[in-house]
Amino acid sequence: MNKFENSGYKALVMVEEIGLLIIAISTVIAMGFEIVSMIKAMEVTLADLLLLFIYLEVLAMVGIYLKSGKLPVRMPLYIAIVAVARYMILDMKNLDTLRMLGLAGAIFILAASILAIRYGHAKFPYNDTEDS
Repeated sequence: MNKFENSGYKALVMVEEIGLLIIAISTVIAMGFEIVSMIKAMEVTLADLLLLFIYLEVLAMVGIYLKSGKLPVRMPLYIAIVAVARYMILDMKNLDTLRMLGLAGAIFILAASILAIRYGHAKFPYNDTEDS
């Protein structure tokens, strides 16, 4: 690897780490706003808890990526399941039967995707010598 390629790679890694830091800080700030709004309302709802859970999953995903350098594909799928469930809870009164079935189908497809990924990792593990 020549000097230009090495410095370009280091610049990209630095931009990536700055972006992850911005995501983490923004997530913590959003969590703070949500906690403040719960305190002001003097009420904690299931939707609030699910939103906080989504924030924690985003922070965990950033932490795993910073620690290992790899982004587990399952993490965004977990976040998507919680987000769809939160949407269903918040808009339950306005959802018609077809839309409710569609959202339930989306959750089912996401869960099946997670199972397929887990099965693939167990049945066909990565070799440590291969580049991912």
